[in-house]
Amino acid sequence: QVQLVESGGGLVQAGGSLRLSCAASGRTFSADAMAWFRQAPGKEREFVSGISWSGGSTGYADPVKGRFTISRDNAKNMVFLQMNSLKPEDTAVYYCAVGLGSYYYTRERDYEYWGQGTQVTVSS
Repeated sequence: QVQLVESGGGLVQAGGSLRLSCAASGRTFSADAMAWFRQAPGKEREFVSGISWSGGSTGYADPVKGRFTISRDNAKNMVFLQMNSLKPEDTAVYYCAVGLGSYYYTRERDYEYWGQGTQVTVSS
C-alpha cells in the first residue's frame, strides 16, 4: 500500500523558515517525479514546486521562486521543501505528490499518489 506522509508544518512568523518532509512508503519512487502543492482556505489547490526523478530538474511557482527549495533523497524515498522568508500568503495545507512519470508537471492530474497534507500557518 502506497503511503505519503508529510511533516514539518507549523506556525511561524513572517520572515521565518520551515522545512517540510514527505516520506513515501509502499514502493520505491526513485524513478518518479515528485512535487509539492498547497491549498489555502477558500482556494483551489495549486502547484508549488516539482522535482524530476534524479533531482536534476526543479521548478517553482512564481510566488515562491527564490524563497523555496525542493530536494529529494531517493535512498530514503523522501522529498523536502525548504521554505524561507515565509509570508502570510504562504499559509496553506501543503501536500506532497508522486508523479505519473519521471518529469514534473504543474497539473494535479499528472500525479498519482497524494499525502494527507501538513498545515503551514504564517503570522504577520
